[in-house]
Amino acid sequence: MKVMVFYRPNSEHERRVLEYLRDFTARTGKTLPTIDVDTSNGIDLCQKYDIVKYPTILALESDGQELQRWDGDMLPQFDEVSYYTQDQ
Repeated sequence: MKVMVFYRPNSEHERRVLEYLRDFTARTGKTLPTIDVDTSNGIDLCQKYDIVKYPTILALESDGQELQRWDGDMLPQFDEVSYYTQDQ
């Protein structure tokens, strides 16, 4: 399983995302990879997983199948996300 955080740098939600990531790492000892939605890789992944709201946190199976999605204004609790980072 893996978890990725999709967001747009230099946006109104950037600070909230960066604080969430910092606190998540401090609490769990794990880091979450981020995807800039304005890069070519970010655009491709957003199209593949139909991501249209930011920020979005996406948990995927090792084969790329979506397991869980959190999107929009409400970021999930750390333990909800941490469950999906067991293999990271």
